[in-house]
Amino acid sequence: MMRQYELVERVQKYDPTADEALLNRAYVYAMRAHGSQKRASGAPYFSHPLEVAAILTDLKLDDATIVTALLHDVIEDTDATRAEIDQLFGPEIGALVDGLTKIKRLDLVSKKAEQAENFRKLLIAISSDIRVLLVKLADRLHNMRTLEHMKPESRKRNSEETLEIYAPLAGRMGMQALREELEEHAFRWLHPEAYKTVTEKLEELRAKNEGLVEDIANALQKRLADVGIDAEVSGREKKPYSVWSKMANKQISLEQLSDIYAFRVVVGTIDDCYRVLGVAHTTWRTVPGRFKDYISTPKQNNYQSIHTTVVGPRHQRVELQIRTRAMHNVAEYGVAAHAVYKDAQKMNGGNTATLAFSDKESGPYQWLRHLVETLLEGSNPEEFLEHTKLELFQDQVFCFSPKGRLIALPRGATPLDFAYAVHTDVGNAAVGAYVNGRHVPIDTRLRNGDEVEIQTSRTHTPPAAWESLAVTGRARSAIRRAARDAIRRQYAELGRRLLISAFERIGEAYSDERLKKALPRLSQKSLEDALAAVARNEVKIEDVLRAIAPELAAAALAAPPRAEDTSKSAKGWLSLTRAATNKLRLGGSSDSDTGTAPTGRVRGIPIRGVRNDMPVLFEAGGAVPGDRIVGVLAPGEGIRVFQIHSPRLQEFEHERWIDVAWDIDPENPERFPALISVTAPNRPGTLAEIADVIGQSGGNIDNLKMIRRASDFTELRIGLEVWDLAHLNQIINGLKAKAVVSKVERVFE
Repeated sequence: MMRQYELVERVQKYDPTADEALLNRAYVYAMRAHGSQKRASGAPYFSHPLEVAAILTDLKLDDATIVTALLHDVIEDTDATRAEIDQLFGPEIGALVDGLTKIKRLDLVSKKAEQAENFRKLLIAISSDIRVLLVKLADRLHNMRTLEHMKPESRKRNSEETLEIYAPLAGRMGMQALREELEEHAFRWLHPEAYKTVTEKLEELRAKNEGLVEDIANALQKRLADVGIDAEVSGREKKPYSVWSKMANKQISLEQLSDIYAFRVVVGTIDDCYRVLGVAHTTWRTVPGRFKDYISTPKQNNYQSIHTTVVGPRHQRVELQIRTRAMHNVAEYGVAAHAVYKDAQKMNGGNTATLAFSDKESGPYQWLRHLVETLLEGSNPEEFLEHTKLELFQDQVFCFSPKGRLIALPRGATPLDFAYAVHTDVGNAAVGAYVNGRHVPIDTRLRNGDEVEIQTSRTHTPPAAWESLAVTGRARSAIRRAARDAIRRQYAELGRRLLISAFERIGEAYSDERLKKALPRLSQKSLEDALAAVARNEVKIEDVLRAIAPELAAAALAAPPRAEDTSKSAKGWLSLTRAATNKLRLGGSSDSDTGTAPTGRVRGIPIRGVRNDMPVLFEAGGAVPGDRIVGVLAPGEGIRVFQIHSPRLQEFEHERWIDVAWDIDPENPERFPALISVTAPNRPGTLAEIADVIGQSGGNIDNLKMIRRASDFTELRIGLEVWDLAHLNQIINGLKAKAVVSKVERVFE
């Protein structure tokens, strides 16, 4: 175990001005606080915070961070308190230690909820001081190094958490060396058989290619020296987890991997980087599609380098990473490489600054800020954790706005994600998109270099079904929030109409101003809250009448309602929050009150004149999950559901329209009917090509008829069965790409 003076020496070696007394005081305090506590290995517990501090000295972090490492478990695992830490070590260190302390509440719903809640707290602490993350990552690294002493279930849980959260988080912060070691330990315990197989295979290749790395490095070093480039060339074998991941993602064997060996070329200037690239490409044959310039377009974590793959000596494919020394420092240590330990003014008698970073608007900080914004807007911690995992794991694509603004998005992102990345208001108003000047569906996958222009409409509200089209947590949260707001507004409008009708019955005129004055008596915070509560029957109309006009209400409420009032209330606006082909429910019901509804029945909010057993009928020709849909109250029939653009909607009075949305069970997918019109040349084989596109896309042709047949062209009306809107758009885009198809569009009966 490292001694007290050894820790001080390690810190003073890179920071001679470090506070020796502070370090000594923290060492002694932590050792006494943990006392006789033992780790699972049997070692003194204090050895753990000491090793965490040692890892951070390798990153050359300031004395406050090292002290935080020594103290990071004292509040959670000993009798120490935050107030005591503040008093002995100052509020700055107290805040850092508190940010690392796990939540101890035992009333959380599940282990997953506890994990999510801890992660929320950690991210909020990180957003105010990045040193919290550095200590947390070092803490996790030492725990993974000693995982063999834990129980099997603990090893599995910690390894999963490391691969899902902490290793990708280290990568997002640019700390590649730390990320690789975390992945290695987690891979070893989570997939022991795969780890053993890949490790053995790499050993076989190492023996077979003995001296290969040195030969390639020497050849490259000599070639660069011949043209006067001063460079440091180093080679290495890819780590087992990295190799295994590529094998799994590409579904290939280890022998088929082309870049098991990677070489770094570190030079002095950016000009030298491009000179090295020129030398490499003129000396060895390049591998097409394997060139990436992260110098001109850095990654979000500030990583900069040129990547290329060439067929080098011994006809071996090798990956080259070309960067300056400053870029290499950032690539190895990420955010820790930006640390500024003392204010330059200190030399002139100024105040000492706490740990700062060179640019808090740079990539890692922007990503963290957006993540925390999503956290604060989220409805629950588990949902936030899932979105975070999505963003942690995604590779990136870089797209541009028409004005040249660069926006980084996860791979697989759509114009919808792009719109929300620009601004939440842009996303909420998005109705269409142009990619590279071409009009495309809103769920089109974006590629590197795409220029994206978003069409907007002030009157548009994003349908809840769009959440399934978005990839980023930011977009999903915003869509969900907009859908909740839209439902809330609909409830408020319904509540207003119910109150207007009730006031008419007692001979009074309703106004929002009158209701505002009665809000305290109704225990409601705002006008919209009160109106929505009336619609959901959480506040009785009778109570509102008594609160606003008690004298008139007393007499009027005693009389039975007139028949025409009852029929009128049945025509009010009803809000349906979710709907499925065989399951709809009105917005006031709880999630547990959906029912099985095998025959298409509905559960309703308690409004007089509306039954709770109305059947649901889907009109022919038209609606698939992802479409915006409208329900129509049909007396004697139930609720008829139409796609928003269906021309038949105009046959019904707007008063009978009901806002509905999809609620599809992913465990029980269903196909839905849709109609398309295809115009194609009248020649042999055309129909076969059209049917092949539909079949290859997984669609099903339900019926087909010729609408118009001329000597040269035929218009076909094809009835399809598809899973959802994305599936339908895939088929339509596939048909548009065919030379035999001159026109294809969706139609409604």
